[in-house]
Amino acid sequence: MSEHAQDFARLRKIEEFLYLEASYLDRPNLDAWIQLYTADGTYWMPAIEDQADPLNHISLMYDDRVMMEIRRRNFVHPRAASKDYRVRASHLISNIRIAAFNADTGDCAVTSNFHCALYYWDKQTLFAGTYRHELVNTDDGFRIRHKRVDLINCDGVLGTIIVYL
Repeated sequence: MSEHAQDFARLRKIEEFLYLEASYLDRPNLDAWIQLYTADGTYWMPAIEDQADPLNHISLMYDDRVMMEIRRRNFVHPRAASKDYRVRASHLISNIRIAAFNADTGDCAVTSNFHCALYYWDKQTLFAGTYRHELVNTDDGFRIRHKRVDLINCDGVLGTIIVYL
């Protein structure tokens, strides 16, 4: 297979993985979604544009696997307020680019743009921005080691974010 064909096949695998993640978030199926993460995986949503790190600044969200599990359990709990109204979402992902690739391991960093329309409690909200996924290549396919979500209005007035974007 030519190098160009290998690059194309690699990008298609990555796209399919990102689309799978989006489908889990659309349902929302946080049980399946969290399985896409490595044991040391993190999810970060900065609170300011070009935020350098999640530890020395306030973030909208910075979850390790333990915190993701807590949010997931709270979201699916039968008495959770989130159960009063069904969450409906639609994620669109585009401009998927491989930013870095390790030929020895198959690990990579991927950037993309997204729009997410979220309907909850009689209100529709549109979120948009960029993703950066750091993916680990495993025997079972890709897993997310780190996901960064940069909202275009991260420093604006935001309502409650019910599910992960």
